[in-house]
Amino acid sequence: MRKLATAVVAAGLFFGGMGVAVADSWRSAEDISTTGAHFEEVRYRWEPAGAKRGAFRFKGLLRDGSHNDGHNVYLEVRPHDYGWQRFKGVQKRTVPLEDTVHDGATRYTNSAEMRVCRDRGALRPNNCTPARVFKR
Repeated sequence: MRKLATAVVAAGLFFGGMGVAVADSWRSAEDISTTGAHFEEVRYRWEPAGAKRGAFRFKGLLRDGSHNDGHNVYLEVRPHDYGWQRFKGVQKRTVPLEDTVHDGATRYTNSAEMRVCRDRGALRPNNCTPARVFKR
């Protein structure tokens, strides 16, 4: 009886650990694009609250799609409904990005939004994609 109980507890811990590993693994998302700016090979995951503040981690390739327009591109990400954090690209290049955003007021970041934009300077408005929402 004692061996059976030990086996059941060990199996529960094993399968419980598998569930946590799956929850924190990388997930794919659709590419985000607007005229002249692209965020491709988008992957994201939610970090554990105890180790990395429950942050939203993302990675992908930020690409300038219009080499001759003279405009830069950038990615904006925000946790919950806080302010946007900007991650700049480089003109005429593709830049790999990987970073985290989190809500400092809570232990878990439960939602995040992401959009990609083309910086058209001071006189014309930037063109950005609608915000894509990610939920935990």
